[in-house]
Amino acid sequence: QVQLVESGGGLVQPGGSLRLSCAASRFSFSSYTMSWYRQAPGKERELVATIGTGGSTKYADSVKGRFSISRRNAKNTVYLQMNALKPEDTAVYYCHANRGYGYSVYWGQGTQVTVSS
Repeated sequence: QVQLVESGGGLVQPGGSLRLSCAASRFSFSSYTMSWYRQAPGKERELVATIGTGGSTKYADSVKGRFSISRRNAKNTVYLQMNALKPEDTAVYYCHANRGYGYSVYWGQGTQVTVSS
């Protein structure tokens, strides 16, 4: 059974940092584009950051310069380093795996990030 397991969420003060991890298993991790999404209460799920199989990255405008996505294929893990956190970053963060047309898409269960003083 495919698994994406997020960790690293928690409560942090504004201006603080967190690093999220997503450990993948039972699929060909290195062949998948990996992304982080987030969903705040009462809002739609939004794309935060994406990293391709070759390491190219894209970010939502709201997190550019503050967040950094990376992957370690040897560990089947994708990371999201979040710096200079703001209250508006509060959300459940989800890991996502996508290989394109004809392949299944996978989601993690989510990890809560709360930015508050």
